[in-house]
Amino acid sequence: MPLGLGRRKKAPPLVENEEAEPIRSGLSGVGVGSVGGVAALQPGLPPPPASLRPRLVFHTQLAHGSPTGRIEGFTNVKELYNKIAEAFKISPAEVMFCTLNTHKVDMDKLLGGQIGLEDFIFAHTKGQRKEVEVFKSEEALGLTITDNGAGYAFIKRIKEGSVIDRIQVINVGDMIESINGQSLIGSRHYEVAKMLKDLPKGRTFTLKLTEPRKAFDMISQRSAGAKHGGSTQLGTGRGTLRLRAKGPATVEEQPSAFEEKAIEKVDDLLESYMGIRDTELAATMVELGKDKRNPDEFAEALDEQLGDFAFPDEFVFDVWGAIGDARVGRF
Repeated sequence: MPLGLGRRKKAPPLVENEEAEPIRSGLSGVGVGSVGGVAALQPGLPPPPASLRPRLVFHTQLAHGSPTGRIEGFTNVKELYNKIAEAFKISPAEVMFCTLNTHKVDMDKLLGGQIGLEDFIFAHTKGQRKEVEVFKSEEALGLTITDNGAGYAFIKRIKEGSVIDRIQVINVGDMIESINGQSLIGSRHYEVAKMLKDLPKGRTFTLKLTEPRKAFDMISQRSAGAKHGGSTQLGTGRGTLRLRAKGPATVEEQPSAFEEKAIEKVDDLLESYMGIRDTELAATMVELGKDKRNPDEFAEALDEQLGDFAFPDEFVFDVWGAIGDARVGRF
């Protein structure tokens, strides 16, 4: 069957304007090997002695202001938050998300699946809580939702002129605790996006939000990252630490020009078809597709690795085409 239709799960209704983007976590319990002379973590092996593990040390601060801390020894996002919490003697539950090389709530610098080996990590912690009533006058609220890989969904962007844009107390970076009293702690980005889309038009609903604690120079900031810009390259020529949703965490070189273009295009397709934005997911899809010979092989690989997303078949065709276009430089 084309595209593995006999194996694919039923696709969920498309979420056209309520978008989401997760921050994916890697796997723990992995051993260390070598990829092209670079240290890499391998699944299925017992952790090596601490003396043999690659020592990657990152500098970090709390975004609202703190001394500089040093963290190391994490293999996924949850472990990263735990290390940050230990460094500053706070609860891991206080960490909402992290940005790279800026203390501002800049969603273009959001920590996702990769950390440059020389990146500086700023941790944004919980600030003021607020409850807002919203009248859904249009089908689309104009929100882009992401999550932190540890159970918190928050606002990544607000579309200019949208329903939410007209409500000044709702800001980029706000964590969505609940909708109409239903707790969203532990929910994924696409679940929150679908719940927002399914709210009936012409009704009022209640959002409970928590905003990130802000430094003085960010008090008036509202919508950094509200508009989708170009891709932002993180890190330096020394490479990046990639935290994967499935598979080993690895130290890698920066993505090639082909990979950067393909990831950007696949991320655009995720937003168009699924209502989500997720550069780490896009990178995983490019990695799965770049050595496949045809779209059927690609679809089977997606089903095996990312079956929970139940991607529509037409989306898979377009992603396959985008990877092929990037490979030959057609962008």
